[in-house]
Amino acid sequence: MSLHPVLTAVTERVIARSARTRRAYLDLIARERENGISRPRLACGNLAHAIAASGSDKAGLRTAGGMNVGIITAYNDMLSAHQPYGRYPDQIKLFAREVGGTAQVAGGTPAMCDGVTQGQSGMEISLFSRDVIALSTAVGLSHGMYEGVAMLGICDKIVPGLLMGALRFGHLPTILIPSGPMPSGLPNSEKQRIRQLYAEGKVGKDRLMDAESESYHAAGTCTFYGTANTNQMLMEVMGLHLPGSSFVPPNTKLRQELTRAAIHRLSEIGTRGEDYRPLGLCVDERAIVNAAVGLLATGGSTNLAIHIPAMARAAGIIIDWTDLDQLSAIVPQLTRVYPNGSEDVNAFHAVGGMPSLIGSLLDAGLLHPDILTVAHGGFSEYRKKPELRDDKVVWEEAGPSTNETILRAPANPFRADGGMKVMEGNLGRGIYKTSSVAPERWTIEAPAAVFDHQEDVLTAFRDGKLDRDVVVVVRFQGPAANGMPELHKLTPTLAVLQDRGHKVALVTDGRMSGASGKVPAAIHIGPEAYVGGPLSLLRDGDVVRVCAQTGRIEALVEAGVLADRTPARPPAPQFGTGRELFALMRNNVDLPEQGASAILASMDHMAAQQSA
Repeated sequence: MSLHPVLTAVTERVIARSARTRRAYLDLIARERENGISRPRLACGNLAHAIAASGSDKAGLRTAGGMNVGIITAYNDMLSAHQPYGRYPDQIKLFAREVGGTAQVAGGTPAMCDGVTQGQSGMEISLFSRDVIALSTAVGLSHGMYEGVAMLGICDKIVPGLLMGALRFGHLPTILIPSGPMPSGLPNSEKQRIRQLYAEGKVGKDRLMDAESESYHAAGTCTFYGTANTNQMLMEVMGLHLPGSSFVPPNTKLRQELTRAAIHRLSEIGTRGEDYRPLGLCVDERAIVNAAVGLLATGGSTNLAIHIPAMARAAGIIIDWTDLDQLSAIVPQLTRVYPNGSEDVNAFHAVGGMPSLIGSLLDAGLLHPDILTVAHGGFSEYRKKPELRDDKVVWEEAGPSTNETILRAPANPFRADGGMKVMEGNLGRGIYKTSSVAPERWTIEAPAAVFDHQEDVLTAFRDGKLDRDVVVVVRFQGPAANGMPELHKLTPTLAVLQDRGHKVALVTDGRMSGASGKVPAAIHIGPEAYVGGPLSLLRDGDVVRVCAQTGRIEALVEAGVLADRTPARPPAPQFGTGRELFALMRNNVDLPEQGASAILASMDHMAAQQSA
């Protein structure tokens, strides 16, 4: 089927907008392959250091005869999604030897768990941990010892950070290897119900702790469709995972065989292989547009509205929220996975999962079929699902969904659009995720209650000051102010107010995660209040209108009255939990629509100076 004309138009606009920066990027990775640091160019002393502890692999590494895989790992055993990675390096070394190669752990990166830091001061460094991960990836790969890269990472800032760092070494073929979701536990709807009861004081902390522990109970990714699992979908729809591998459970034979297959495939596409496929050519404008389509078709996390532009910029590609908005108008929502439905990612995978989703989007002309992928046969291979046959992995045609209450085809969608709107008006520009909000709540008009800290919202709720129609405004939550923490801690409280029959909405220059749920929220508003954005001019009682139908977010206050106001003074920067160490990033970060990255902002500034 021919491509949808809007998909084509958006892609052509991204290509045209990115022409200069993409050309500079492609020139960079071509130079790096030709003249950059690599194993054959290392001096004897350099190489001796690099192979000193390599044991039986030393001879192969010394002669540079086979491919050496660099492993970038985000392993830690606090984070459930990453705990399985502890065994992966030893496995990967064995799998590399099976095809005449070697493997070394090139470096480790941090891996924050937003589930642990939600509502805590550590959340204020969460977004910037993505830049740290990118830097850590670059440090690991800077040794020049590798002809291919295996990246081990799953969760919120980790996958975008890994990809941002690896793309600066885009001449190296790279495969991301997932570990899979934990088994299904307490249904997400029940977990959310207990959270709301706790917010109302109707159950105690022990009951809440029991519910949380029944939800998050084993190794693997959390099973709701938040940022972590949206990342996994994204890597597959961009062709950077092996087909069908995103949601295979950890600690299974199939999971292990997929890891083996990934390393064997890396030996074929590596710089010494016969099917060279560098990361920087795999991640092109079409792949980035495919990523946006996947996000919209699955009702994925709004955090990816920040991460997709950042990952794209690392490859010299510029995509913005207008592109997402226009794609959202033509990409139907095809999944119902919590918080957009009652089932989890395990159920999604069981009824067809990524192969069925990708196949149906390809058939509808809503994905670019000609992207360069890590799979042998190209993007058409991603219609297939992996299975074990005689203890070896094979891929079979997946076919359509087997349960249309969870996954549908574009001809019969849950919604006609992708559920993400750009919001603009006299309060700035931001994002609204309509896919999990009931249509009757898309327009909220109510007096504002303005806060500078999320804890103050909870206090006001407990004191009964929010028991009414209200637009809760939480400002000074942007990247320059305090690192742009997620405000997911507010979700149960605002949901209680909504369930009491009130008209409720959230407006913030901060973030909300993929688990933000049913409360209307205009988020990522910029310019942020910290730099004098319009949210700094709002006052308690100002009537605010948030309308996803028109894409408008406005204070119903005369322009002259707003202009005469003095912007509210930002709270003082906070010390503790290491937040003071990230002042450099807060002071140099760019807009969320550009990716909210200090390192990319600095990189672009340096590139502009070089071209001047």
